[in-house]
Amino acid sequence: MEFEFNGKIWFWRGPAPFFFVTMPEAQSHDLKAISGSVTYGWGVIPVKVQIGNTEWKTSLFPKDDLYIVPIKASVRKAEHLEEGDDVTIRLQV
Repeated sequence: MEFEFNGKIWFWRGPAPFFFVTMPEAQSHDLKAISGSVTYGWGVIPVKVQIGNTEWKTSLFPKDDLYIVPIKASVRKAEHLEEGDDVTIRLQV
């Protein structure tokens, strides 16, 4: 299953700070419908992600009935991204 969407990079200031993009509601609900067959526990879903020319493997996390995509420091550096930037994400489950 593949998705493409736009979103804004935001910063989680929790005990383990990190940057994320939230998957839109419609796509999150489509993914949730198949999550039982692709999750490896706690609703976490392994994916392949692309922003610009940079691809990487990560896992989506459920949050408030949506999914969030973690954006690694190496990706932000390679694509010159900062908190608040709008990005196009291509995602393959």
